[in-house]
Amino acid sequence: MSKNFDVIVIGGGPGGYIAAIRAAQLGFNVACIDEWKNAKGGPALGGTCTNVGCIPSKALLQSSEHYDQASHHFADHGISVSGLEMDVGRMIARKDIVVKQNNDGIQYLFKKNKITFFHGRGTFAAAKDGGYEITVGEESLVGKHIVIATGSNARALPGTPFDEELVLSNDGALRVGAVPKKLGLIGSGVIGLEMGSVWRRLGAEVTILEGLPTFLGAVDEQIAKEAKKAFDKQGLKINLGVKVGEIKTGKKGVNIAYTDAKGEAQLLDVDKLIVSIGRVPNTIGLGAEVVGLALDERGAITVDGDCKTNLPNVWAVGDVVRGPMLAHKAEEEGVAVAERIAGQHGHVNFNTVPWVIYTNPEIAWVGQTEQQLKGAGRAYKAGTFPFLANGRARALGDTTGMVKMLADAATDEILGVHIVGPQASELIAECVMAMEFRASAEDIARICHAHPSLSESTKEAALAVDKRTLNF
Repeated sequence: MSKNFDVIVIGGGPGGYIAAIRAAQLGFNVACIDEWKNAKGGPALGGTCTNVGCIPSKALLQSSEHYDQASHHFADHGISVSGLEMDVGRMIARKDIVVKQNNDGIQYLFKKNKITFFHGRGTFAAAKDGGYEITVGEESLVGKHIVIATGSNARALPGTPFDEELVLSNDGALRVGAVPKKLGLIGSGVIGLEMGSVWRRLGAEVTILEGLPTFLGAVDEQIAKEAKKAFDKQGLKINLGVKVGEIKTGKKGVNIAYTDAKGEAQLLDVDKLIVSIGRVPNTIGLGAEVVGLALDERGAITVDGDCKTNLPNVWAVGDVVRGPMLAHKAEEEGVAVAERIAGQHGHVNFNTVPWVIYTNPEIAWVGQTEQQLKGAGRAYKAGTFPFLANGRARALGDTTGMVKMLADAATDEILGVHIVGPQASELIAECVMAMEFRASAEDIARICHAHPSLSESTKEAALAVDKRTLNF
């Protein structure tokens, strides 16, 4: 016999579990289906983000940052360290504990909000009784509304599948048992830079191969140049404009043939290779063809501006639809869809979705870049302020980078903010809020910021838009 629900959410990642919780808060009888498994085969709620993405990568970044500080910077503070060692196994074990804490936290939230959880793969079986029948193993569920939040999978290089031993996706990159002497990465995006940073700090010789001729092309050009300067100084070898050829694996590691930006043939021998060339929407086993759910040419589920699919009462959010593959974007869409199901007016503003790369220095931005504004022919003003002139940054011993603010030349409305430097991931939140309320640069310039704080650099960048910085 089928079990009936008002809302069935397929996928327990950030988009899915948040959609389920918000729908339950609005009074719906909700089920959520997710197939992630922990080491013991039990449920591991949280999707890619919690299990092999955002959360574990930040745990490793934090551990490796501590090691790097102890190795190279503690002496500046008068702290002497001898016999320093890195226990990679213990670092990975801590990462696993952090992941489990998040898994367990979502299970608690489901119990708190009376959400029924089913462990397994959710598949469309039929349109039924004004809703849809979804199967999960031997279980049969019927829901009036279906929210698809099945996320994405790592994209492999053609002819080079992931074995997670030598050729690694983001999953395998988080489970490396010892520091490789030589590590190769294909792709200098978020995953490539973050994972490269982790293992470079722990002693690996890291080489990144990037097919594009420019570094971080989506980032403001001035900020990207500043970031690359810092990465070059740290010892990350970033080769741009390369064309990857044959990849061979063997007992001694991985051999990558490639053509460099000058057109010259090169060979790179590494112990392990991380491939981070993007992600593809995950609709495998969903049964889209059974009910006629429309997919686009990338395999993503086709939705309108409200996340509605071509089927009545079927919605989709997160990585499996258009837009940036970001956990917080998925969360906002999940909330909006739950509210739309309830007849409310859920809202997601894609123009104020922040982006972050958790390297050192961190890189964060929101809104338009300077090159985008130039391309659109929009008149703007720009203001920058270096962390070198910020008292708190000096006290931290981390003065790399700057805050850059772009505002409309006529109205002074903030059009974009771009940060490279310490705690950029936290500093960007003020700028997101300001843009959401359509604030002007003058608004931030007139707000009292605590002293000494890194956030003063945001205020000073706003002052710089009008060419009146106070501390630079």
